[in-house]
Amino acid sequence: MTDRRLLRVLNGERIDTVPVWMMRQAGRHLPEYRETRAKARDFLDFCYTPSLAAEATLQPVRRYGMDGAILFADILLILDAMGRNVRFLEGEGPRVDPATKAADLSKVPMEKILAHLAPVGETVERVRASLDSSTTLIGFAGSPWTVGVYAIEGRGGTDKADSRKFGYQHPEDLDGMLEQLVEASAHYLKMQADAGADALMLFESWAEGLPEDAFERWVIGPTAKLVKRVRELGVKQPILGFPRGAGGLVVDYAERTGVNAVGLDTAIPLKRIDAALPKGMPVQGNLDPMRLVAGGPGMEDRVREIITSLKGRPHIFNLGHGVTPEVPISHVESVLRTIRSMT
Repeated sequence: MTDRRLLRVLNGERIDTVPVWMMRQAGRHLPEYRETRAKARDFLDFCYTPSLAAEATLQPVRRYGMDGAILFADILLILDAMGRNVRFLEGEGPRVDPATKAADLSKVPMEKILAHLAPVGETVERVRASLDSSTTLIGFAGSPWTVGVYAIEGRGGTDKADSRKFGYQHPEDLDGMLEQLVEASAHYLKMQADAGADALMLFESWAEGLPEDAFERWVIGPTAKLVKRVRELGVKQPILGFPRGAGGLVVDYAERTGVNAVGLDTAIPLKRIDAALPKGMPVQGNLDPMRLVAGGPGMEDRVREIITSLKGRPHIFNLGHGVTPEVPISHVESVLRTIRSMT
């Protein structure tokens, strides 16, 4: 039996001590992160420099004693490797050369895609070698629909109107794009698993607001294909899916995609969804990041409520979205004290 508590929970075990990590735990709220970030030319250089990316991955584990280390990378690296000219503009976020047909994502052979992403594999190797035996290393990729939205619209932070319209007007082209992303992402995840990742996570950041039929075709279907393809490639590690904004459709996602565990965003009603999710499926998430910013007794009370609400199933404590730059370190420490005092 592994002594990695987080991994044990992802494998379906209920344990007395609730493991914890936080999405975007490596980030601008940490002074050591800002110092490391300043050593890179730009954000892509940061992600592709294994010594820097490994250091960023390890920093929150050193500071907080988190049970999980999430690989420092970005979901758009796969598009960069597929030739879509990803760049991160200061104050504006990511930009991508838009794709207008499935063939736009099939121009780069798989071996070149993986060669481009090889520094990520090296980062995983460095981190695994530096972690102690109790810490779970989590690799990740963006889910096909979410990465596809960036590919179609050339940017994030939209209402996905252009992507939805594209899917309605050119369904075969969108299906083809998602198929290309499934195949590339499966090999990318296998690379991370082979390099030492203990678990894998799929970020579905743009699940919100999709009609049920679109959610079925663009989220559930491609995610199920991706999980199946990863398994066909021989990957045994548990897979955690996070369909942010899915609402009640998170139950369909959990039941039909093949993921081993599911992340719950801030808006999910815990008791209702807990009763509807497959029995014994591990869950993580739900604490509002703004609670973490605000701190105080209200934050601590909500931490206790979440743990109590999910005590009947395998549970990993996490947020319903990522840590924001303005979060005080003392508030993260307070959350950890509260969790550890209960379990």
